Amino acid sequence: MERKHSFLCILLLFVLFVFGILTGCGEMEKSSERKERTEQESEESALTPEPSLEPEPTETEEAEELVQEEEAVPPEILETGWKVAIDPGHQAKGNSEQEPVGPGASEMKAKVASGTSGRTTGVAEYELNLAVGLKLKEELLNRGYEVYMIRETHDVDISNAQRAQLAAESGADILVRIHANGSENSSVAGALTMAPSSVNPYMGGELVEQCQKLSEIIIESFCETTGAKNQGVYQTDTMSGLNWCTIPATIVEMGYMTNPEEDTKMQTEEYQSMMVQGIANGIDRYFHSS
Repeated sequence: MERKHSFLCILLLFVLFVFGILTGCGEMEKSSERKERTEQESEESALTPEPSLEPEPTETEEAEELVQEEEAVPPEILETGWKVAIDPGHQAKGNSEQEPVGPGASEMKAKVASGTSGRTTGVAEYELNLAVGLKLKEELLNRGYEVYMIRETHDVDISNAQRAQLAAESGADILVRIHANGSENSSVAGALTMAPSSVNPYMGGELVEQCQKLSEIIIESFCETTGAKNQGVYQTDTMSGLNWCTIPATIVEMGYMTNPEEDTKMQTEEYQSMMVQGIANGIDRYFHSS
């Protein structure tokens, strides 16, 4: 009986031992499976990028970015195919030597006068003319024109007839002569342009018409932009700087340096910019009306 009881105890212990081994193996397999799943999930997590926490740009923000990119690129300057000669009138020292007022003329005139000066500012006309002329050059270049400057310094000696000839030789399509006016009456103010008359003995009829047309368009544009009083187109056949021209030309008298208000105003950067815009706009209109 005792032997049978001992056998049963041994058998029970053996069963418990086997059960414990089997249970431990099962737990090890489950732990291994959990470890493999964890490692697999970690690998997948590493391969899959985390979603960005930053909000996606709206249509408005995308449009603003596009505008900023476009503004960062400087606009391309389109060439017009036209060339403008600019003559800033006068020079540091006038030349009283004589030259014919026009081709074949017996009448003589000083090669180049000294010009007027500011009643209030004391600035010489030749200085104002060059300051505006250089600004006009830059403006026209920005608009796609070729530009030829008759002078870019004060220390020159170029007669009015020579200026007209240089403009034509440069291949320019038109000549714009920059001047300022003067009067014994300090109350006189306004702007005008000069052109040859219809009976000019030195220029052909078609050229005269083009000079008059250029003068009319520029003075209208100039006064629209600046607000200056429009004194119109003054027709004259006494200007050697026009009579010697073989291309359309005009003289722009921007204002009266003998008028205290206009004299002061013409020395400001703001008004000079307006004058330049007015002349350049007139040049645009002239070419696009042809």
